[in-house]
Formats: sequence, structure tokens, C-alpha cells
Amino acid sequence: MCFASRLRAFCPVPALLASFCWLALLTTIIGALPCAAQAQSPVSKVWVPDLGDGRYKNPVLYADYSDPDAIRVGSDFYLTSSSFNCVPGLQILHSKDLVNWSLIGAVFNEQPPLARYAVPQHGNGVWAPALRYHNKEFYIYYPDPDLGIFVTKAKNPAGPWSAPVCIKEAKGWIDPCPLWDADGRAYLVHGFAGSRAGIKTILAVSPMAPDGLSLTGPDALVFDGHQGHPTLEGPKFYKRNDYYYIFAPAGGVPTGWQLVLRSKNVYGPYEERIVMDQGKTPINGPHQGAWVDTDAGEDWFLHFQDQGPYGRVVHLQPMQWKNDWPVIGEDPDGDGKGQPVLTYHKPNIKGKPQPLATPPTSDDFSANQLGRQWQWHANPQDYWVYLNGPQGYLRLYAMPLAEGYKNLWQQPNLLLQKLPADVFTVTTKLRFDSRLEGEKVGLVMMGLDYGYISLTNQGGKLQLSQSTCKDADKGPAETTTPAVPVAQAQQPVYLRVTVKAGAKCQFSYSFDGQAFQPLGSEFQAREGKWIGAKVGLFCTRPGKFNDSGNADIDWFRIE
Repeated sequence: MCFASRLRAFCPVPALLASFCWLALLTTIIGALPCAAQAQSPVSKVWVPDLGDGRYKNPVLYADYSDPDAIRVGSDFYLTSSSFNCVPGLQILHSKDLVNWSLIGAVFNEQPPLARYAVPQHGNGVWAPALRYHNKEFYIYYPDPDLGIFVTKAKNPAGPWSAPVCIKEAKGWIDPCPLWDADGRAYLVHGFAGSRAGIKTILAVSPMAPDGLSLTGPDALVFDGHQGHPTLEGPKFYKRNDYYYIFAPAGGVPTGWQLVLRSKNVYGPYEERIVMDQGKTPINGPHQGAWVDTDAGEDWFLHFQDQGPYGRVVHLQPMQWKNDWPVIGEDPDGDGKGQPVLTYHKPNIKGKPQPLATPPTSDDFSANQLGRQWQWHANPQDYWVYLNGPQGYLRLYAMPLAEGYKNLWQQPNLLLQKLPADVFTVTTKLRFDSRLEGEKVGLVMMGLDYGYISLTNQGGKLQLSQSTCKDADKGPAETTTPAVPVAQAQQPVYLRVTVKAGAKCQFSYSFDGQAFQPLGSEFQAREGKWIGAKVGLFCTRPGKFNDSGNADIDWFRIE
């Protein structure tokens, strides 16, 4: 048993917020431990935004990095995004040119409060964060819409990060962003979640202590978007040329626009202007993101686009200032309201051109820790997996189905990653050493609707089948195809899902890795709760026994 497990066993804390004192100790100890090095991942085989000729194509991150925020520190750019109930949470990406991004770490491996997030909390957890650099430290402010506003700090953006501190216990406060002014004063802007607060589309500013770790006065409402800017949220705070700016999306996730507010007083009144919308492009709802500049003096804007099952992918837009208003994207008619670009010249940065880089996807499990692309659907237990780096495989132990099990929506031990492009194929090679009736290992495309191909122990023999579940969040049972028998001599087994445009998925299997047989009908992937669909692995058993079988995953490839 590792130290973290012993600490939890020694002193369980039932109250939600009380577990933060223990998390602080745990995070400090874990953060001090040396981490195994991870080699730079190969460049993606399915989406590379750098066109190699001085231009790039959007999206620069074809994956669900929802509600992105980014900063520049020196010649380095860093980006984080919402992670909701998925852990490791608050993943951190790094780039030298805003086009080639690498995944370098995450703020926490277990989401606090630990007991609350030990079970899946779909759509809860970490909502839109803000990333800032102040006094030689990195800060992330994030909301848990049911608990309040939290802050965590680090000297190194790759970690370790401090245990999150709650600076405002509140239900429905969301999307915080700090601003440190030139006079030493500090402020925090935020929005409200109608689902919790009972009101939305308004923004508020609170005074904050200079150290950023507490609020020092009451909220002041600074803008009401009900007249013309519904679903106003996701504010980001900046100051330029004596103006305070709040960049905020409005109009809803799939259809909205980018609004900018400005005032010479931090509490307003604020002028308003729409600075980007879809225009005549196919990029729906271009908004919510981050203004960054380069060391060569250019301005750029990173924002998301909702692509349904693929999640909220990240685009990069050129930006310029006219009369102290930003114009984002291209502005063909010169009216000050831009529209997204699909391709554009890369940002001008000092120094040599940067090598191609993309977040990792495939994994041969040759390290002694999971690749950074993997996330669980709830706080993991140490005994869910065993990594034998020298042997190059991942062992998944069959975990009991959740109490009151209806379908995988309730299951915490789903090892998943974001979809990496619009068209791709996932193949995994595995061997199933099942010990108990009903044990199962599967390759799953997870969302509100989900589908998977699996090996199951039925009557002491292995069988292959495909299962699907529609509206999984409502608790229906799965539908399963007739089984295909698998002889022990036919192991290892190769499981595959081929994803076509529009996220239409076909599952198949092979016993030699060459000839694949389709299994079941085509499945339409669907997004999850505030996140895109995710693809990955699971291993379960129907009851609580004193031992379990396991599946050894040789590799997991996305091509």
C-alpha cells in the first residue's frame, strides 16, 4: 500500500471541505517525490496543425481542451483547460510557438474533495480555469460550481502544484479570473451558473488580497448581458493602455460570439463590442479563450469550437488592436468584428523554428507510469492498474461493478483519453487472464451514448461481443450482440474501433493483427456531460470477490 492509501485509510474525513487539510499534506508529500521521466511522445499520426511551410491549420489542438486559458512567460506559452470529473485534472500544455503543443503535466492526480470524486461526477468538478503568472509563480483559479472558487500555485508549471485552497465557498460562482493591477491591488472577475445560482449572464468583480489567496470585500456586479448577450460567462481579465478589459463569450457554446468589455474603472461602467463571430466561416461558436502576445510583439487569441462528440477543440486566431479595441481573426469588411481563419501564417517568435509537437495519443506502456494523455472518470485506486515498464505492458485488474450498477456511466475505473482528430483508428493488443465468471475487458467509446467491444468470461470460456447504450446518464441497460466464441489458443486478441467523419464508429477484432472482422453495427459516438466523447479501456467483474482476473494491454495505438 502506498503512502497516499495509508493516509486515507488512517484518517478518513467524511465532510467535503474538511478533506482539504489532508489533501494539503498529501499533495506536499507526493509533490516532493521524484517522478519517473517521460520521453517526448511521437508526433500524432492523425492531426498535425503545423503545415511545415510557415503556416498552420486550425484547430491547433484537435481535442477536447475545453474553456482554454493561456499565458506567455518569457518565450514559453502554457495552456490549461476545464477537466470536470476527469483525473489527472487541470492538464498543462506547453508550446514555443502557439501551434506545436506538448502535454507536460497536471495539477492534481486526485480531485478534491477526495470522497466526493471517488465516484463519477459527470459534468461537475473543474469548470473554466484561469492561468496566470505573478511574482514568479504560476496561479490557476478554478471553480467547482457546487463548492466554490479555488486557487493553486506552482513555481514550475509542470508541477508540483500546491493543494487547492478555497477562497470563496459559494454555489454557482464560476469562471474566475484574477487581475493584479499596477498599484498593487488585486481583483477577481467571475460569472454565475444558472443551474446552481438561479441566475446567469451577469459578471461580478471582487477585491482580492495581493497574494491572491483570499477575497477582501463584497462582489460588485459590473455587467448584465441579458439585453443582447445571453449566456454571458467565461470572463478573462486584462489591462492595457489604462483600460480594464473583460473578454467574455456570449450566445451559448455552439452558436455564440466573442464579446469584449472595456472601462477605465475596474468596476465599470463597461463599454461593449462583439469582436469575433462565425461570420461566413464553418467555425460555429468561436469564443471563450485567451489573449496572448509573442516576444516579437504580435497578438493572438486561443478559443474553442464545439464539435459535438469531438468536444471543444482549440483554434488560434490572429489579433490586432484598433482604437483600443481588439479585432480577432480576419476582418474582411473592416467593421472591427473578425471571423475565424482556417489557415494562417504561424506566429512570429524570436529564435529558431520549433520542431513538430502534439499531445500524446498512442502508448506502448514501456514507462513505469501512465502516459499523460490518460484520465480516469473518478479518483483512482492504486490497485486498478499495474505497469511493468521493462516488460512493456499495462495490467488492468477486473474491478467490481459500481453499487446499484446499471451501465458504465456509473463506473469509475474507465481509463480514457480525448479524441485526437475527426478521422482515426484505435487498435489495442491484449491478453485476458480471467479467473471469475462475468469478468470483462473492453475497448470503449464513452459518452452519453456509448459503445464497446469486449472479451467476457461466460461459463469459463471467453466470448467476444459488442455492446451499446443510449442515454446512459438516464440508467438504461446495454444492448449486446450475439457472442463470438474465443478459444484460449486464439489469444492475444486485437480490438479495434474505426472512427469516420462525424464520429461514426465501427468495432472489429482480430486474432493475428492483420485480418479484422467487424462486430456489430455502426455506432454513432456522442459527447459526454460537458466533455467530448472519450476512447479507452476498462476491466470489470460483476461482484466483490477476494481476487480478480486481469487483462494485460501490450499497446494502444491511434493511427
